[in-house]
Amino acid sequence: MHVHSARIVFRIGHASSLKDKRQVARSVMDKAKNKFNASIAEVDDHDAHQRLVIGIALVAAEHGHGQKCLDEILRYMEENANAELLEVEIWQD
Repeated sequence: MHVHSARIVFRIGHASSLKDKRQVARSVMDKAKNKFNASIAEVDDHDAHQRLVIGIALVAAEHGHGQKCLDEILRYMEENANAELLEVEIWQD
């Protein structure tokens, strides 16, 4: 069993309120959850309206498969988020 996780930080430059941020967060996280079998949630900076921090976790039987899935999720979120990707941290077992 292999555990893969990531922390992604986005900047939502056009967000002028938490409502704007939640709309972007909900959209990108729901799309990714529906497409991939992974746990995805907002994990930090809940009250900062232009900063979105998302955590991703998944478990795979094989290390290579888990790494490939995590890479696909990260690519998908970067392409579909209406925000600028600032930072990605990845942890793998």
